[in-house]
Amino acid sequence: MDGVSLFPHPGPRAVGFDPGLADTGYAALEGGRRVPTVLGTGVIRTSARDSLEARLEVLFDGARAVLEQFAPDLVIIEDIFSAPSIPRTAILMGHARAAVCLAGRRQRVALVSVAPAEVKRAVTASGAAPKAQVARAMQALLALPVPPRPSHVADALALAYTGLSRARGLGGR
Repeated sequence: MDGVSLFPHPGPRAVGFDPGLADTGYAALEGGRRVPTVLGTGVIRTSARDSLEARLEVLFDGARAVLEQFAPDLVIIEDIFSAPSIPRTAILMGHARAAVCLAGRRQRVALVSVAPAEVKRAVTASGAAPKAQVARAMQALLALPVPPRPSHVADALALAYTGLSRARGLGGR
């Protein structure tokens, strides 16, 4: 398709979500350049005092607002992982993940699910990288003055970066 852009922006936009019931990190990146541009980051927080339904509503509304603000071409969300020693964590993450997935669906944005080890491998070359290493990698890859904090934001940046890499949205245009 010569002369026709598939993306309505200068480069493809991706929003990464690191889902959690208490805290869901998000990060919006725009590719198409050697170093992607960070459009925004943050954390959607819920209160443990609220019911599950109320917390999921906060996550859904927050994710929808993020998607409306950044108008991404792609949403990248962390795949569910399970650890036999903490099964409740995977179940709660699944609820949070579902709220974000529904928000993406309602906004008609393509959604990609990526395993945590794949994201770590994509940004650090090690699928077992600790959170601090992921944050330092994102600092270097995005030319940030300091490592992103909290870890939910660093993970969301890594997800968005991985999504842009998969979509070939990195590199000069």
